[in-house]
Amino acid sequence: MNLKKTILLSLKWILICALIGFFSGSASAFFLIALEWVSQLRIQNSWFIWLLPIGGLFIGLLYHYHGKDVVKGNNLLLEEYETPKKVIPLKMAPFVLIGTLITHLFGGSAGREGTAVQMGGAIADQFSRIFHLDATDRKTLIILGISAGFASVFGTPLAGAIFALEVVYFCKISVKSSILSFVVAYFAYYTVELWAVHHTHYSIPIIPEMNPENLLWIIPSSILFGFAAMLFSRSTHFWGALFSKNIAYPPLRPFVGGIILALAFYTFNVSQFMGLGVPSIVEAFSKPNEYQDFLLKILFTGFTLGAGFKGGEVTPLFFVGATLGSALSVFIPLPIALLAGMGFVAVFSGATHTPIACTIMGIELFGIEATIFIGISCFIAYLASGSVGIYHAQTVKGVKIRLYERFKRRKLDDL
Repeated sequence: MNLKKTILLSLKWILICALIGFFSGSASAFFLIALEWVSQLRIQNSWFIWLLPIGGLFIGLLYHYHGKDVVKGNNLLLEEYETPKKVIPLKMAPFVLIGTLITHLFGGSAGREGTAVQMGGAIADQFSRIFHLDATDRKTLIILGISAGFASVFGTPLAGAIFALEVVYFCKISVKSSILSFVVAYFAYYTVELWAVHHTHYSIPIIPEMNPENLLWIIPSSILFGFAAMLFSRSTHFWGALFSKNIAYPPLRPFVGGIILALAFYTFNVSQFMGLGVPSIVEAFSKPNEYQDFLLKILFTGFTLGAGFKGGEVTPLFFVGATLGSALSVFIPLPIALLAGMGFVAVFSGATHTPIACTIMGIELFGIEATIFIGISCFIAYLASGSVGIYHAQTVKGVKIRLYERFKRRKLDDL
């Protein structure tokens, strides 16, 4: 390839990154504003919880009659990356946006990253038609969509770029995809900044020195974070399978689930587990949580998503990790904010098999001073979390599978 062709090809991909970054970032900015609005509306009108079954029925009908080809969500993105077949329908973006806003408006326990990533992936894949790209380049587009969605919704461009590469497993990534993943992440990140949409800020004010005693405390706490990630993933899959087995007509699953959730939230007065739960996450950095808080968030989120409501898993994973770390501060002699921050990213690491991205996210969110604590915790939680993650279609390879197969003497898929 001569120099002129190389320059033209580079300019084409920079243009693609700019377009994906702008449209995905703008979609995330709108989503974040709308999500805040519906969340505040729900808080001001507690009776909205009784409309959760109706909202669930609407989501179920929407996907059953018009969205069967996009109902797999993030798993569809991963499947198309592994085996490219056809362009992801653009309707995935508005469908998941509407479904997620309805879920949060009426009190379902869910996150937001899945929505942003699906919007990013659907938007990105449309450029395969516009630029007449082949299957290999479509893989790159899917990575760019995941990167743009993640980076823009959390305000962490480095973590977003690496997450997109790590979640599809590094060995299959080209140098071109790696570089472009970072380029599009920053385009998307700065687009959200351009729209003046702000993200939640967290801090770890006290970082102790790393010594053998502190390391001994990090190890068991990180193993617990890994177990929490495993429980979260298995819970979501369990409820999904249970609803599928017992309710044949898909639209009725979120309807029935909505009734049960509404009764549970009202009867037990546990409104802090509705929606994202960001206030509880922020509070966990300064006030010890009850030990059952992380378990209840796992229960409500797994049930909500398993019933067929829409939203992501990552912010609930942040909730689970931060509140578990906060609760452990009663027993473990490490600063509460440090334990909450470690749990925040470590549970996410275990549930998505992405320890590198989660370590980088911890650095972006909490500062470079906590790097050693965050990094060790993310990798231990990743190793302790088992083979089942939140994404069915994710390929799990690398260090984890080699260790598991060596010590368990059986295939990772059986664990």
